Formats: sequence, structure tokens, C-alpha cells
Amino acid sequence: MGFDVAPARSTLSDANRRRSYLVFATIYQGLLNKYHGYISDSRLKGLSINNLKIIDSSTISLFGDILRGVGRPRLDGARRKGGIKVHAMMDAFSGVTEFVRMTPAKVHDRQFLLKLKLPRESFIVFDKAYNDYRQFDSWSKQKVWFVSRMKENAVYHVCKVLADRTRKHKHKGVLNDQLITVGYKQDKEVVRLRLRRVTYKADDGRIYVFITNNLKISASQVARIYKCRWMIELLFKQIKQNFPLRYFWGDNQNAIKTQIYCVLIAQLLMVVIRKKSATKKSFANMITVIRLHLMSYVELLGFIKDTYLAWRRVHNPVLSSA
Repeated sequence: MGFDVAPARSTLSDANRRRSYLVFATIYQGLLNKYHGYISDSRLKGLSINNLKIIDSSTISLFGDILRGVGRPRLDGARRKGGIKVHAMMDAFSGVTEFVRMTPAKVHDRQFLLKLKLPRESFIVFDKAYNDYRQFDSWSKQKVWFVSRMKENAVYHVCKVLADRTRKHKHKGVLNDQLITVGYKQDKEVVRLRLRRVTYKADDGRIYVFITNNLKISASQVARIYKCRWMIELLFKQIKQNFPLRYFWGDNQNAIKTQIYCVLIAQLLMVVIRKKSATKKSFANMITVIRLHLMSYVELLGFIKDTYLAWRRVHNPVLSSA
């Protein structure tokens, strides 16, 4: 880049301390608004809905003096591991995060639900760590539908059995479909909430128990919606493998959040580039090629689609003119 001497690490750390991470959050949101329609796919296999959001979180380990972690102090006097928890809401049809919040690792996942603003008739899916009956009741009144797994120690009352296939030998798929009520306390009174409980047996023999506040879709659709939750697990895996967050250019919260938003920006741009180039390369291979040739003077989309041909055109004037 023309530097005689590489900048000191402390120079970058000071800059990341002073420049607010909200600058990068705004850039990410602007890019998302620009490209969301382009990268979205209106079809999702096995689903008849058109607005599905997926929620999950991922924790990045840090030292406790930067962000407080959970657990007791170390007996050997060493610094306790802390961490930052990245809460994300992903659009199932575009494959990128639409809404992000970062908190210390000790903050419970359910707090993220309070930050969400969802339109009517939206579907949202998440793991049982987010179960909050009070929030479920609020969503039901707003006609926002959710699908989650039921906790093993949940207390409920069965009101009506819609389907029961538990007696069928070696039956797979929906085993039970029930209407239930659960209770939560509000102002020292118990409020009863009506939900739907679906028991499902997968092909590998594992049994899952789902809950939802939507009474209209089929029980098999409930299972398919929850199956989509694996998409956000793949997204977190994709980010952690291709944009390692093991080293930070700053020892403060603002610098860490800045670097995480830079990773989200890079991931979004790679999704757009991959679709524009119509490449058959895997996401990891595409990023590796770009990383190795950041300073190479080649046409990006052609380079991603056919790396060898694009490189030959740069170094062979005959091919370029052809």
C-alpha cells in the first residue's frame, strides 16, 4: 500500500477506540437495504410462508476485564474468561443477518426478544433458550407467529388432541398435535396462554417437541419451519471459519464491536459477489481466492467465475483483445 513502515498496533487500537462502531453499523444497514431484494430468494423448499426470521446467538471469548463473563472467579487467581455475545436475526430467504445486537456474554438470550420489531404475519424461529411466555403472549396479540422447542421441565395442560399417532408402530413424522395452555405470572396473577404442542419423530429416530402460537398451519409445516433454524448455525460457522475473530485490533468494547461489524459487512459483500458472478465455487474457496489477490488488477466478477481465464487475460494481451 506504499507504506515504508507498518502502522503500530496501538495506532489502530486508538483509532478504533475513538471512532464509534455505529459508523460501521450504519454502513452495514445501508448495504443490506440496497442488496436485500437482490440476494433474497422468494422460494424456500417445503415452506408456504414468505417472511421467516431465524434468531440465535454466538459467543466470542474475551478476557473478563473487557466484557464480563459468566461463572465464578478463577481459584488460581488467573483472569476469568469473559466474552461478547452476538445476537442475530437472520432472514431465511436472503441468508444474511438483518438485525444485530451485541451484549456481554452474561446477558440472557431472552433480552434480545425485547429489541425486535416484527410486522404482522411474520414467522420467527429460535431455540428453547429464548422461551418467554410473556413475550409469546404479546406476539400472539400482534399476530406474530413463532416456532420453538419446548423445555423438558415445562408445565402445561392439554386442552384438545388434534392428532395422535403414537400407537402406530415405527411411525415417523408427526406423532402428536395438541392444544395446550401454559401459565406465567403478571402482577401477582397467573395468566393462561394458549399454544400448540407438536411432537415429531425424525428419520434418525430422535423425538422433538415443538411449540407455536399458530393454529392454522399443518403440524408438518411446524417441523419444517424449525428445521430452517440450522441455516443460522451455518451462517455463524461460515463467518467464524472464513473471517476469524480470534485477534482484535483493540482492547475495548467499541473496537471489538467495530471489528465484528466489519466482518458482517465483508460477509454480506461476499454473498452479493457470489450471486453476481454466478460462480460454482464454494464460499470458502471464493474468499480464499479474493484474499490472495486483493492487490491483483483483475476484473472481480470474471475472476471469481473463472479465475484461470481471467488471470490469463490480464497477462496475455491477445486473449484480452479477443
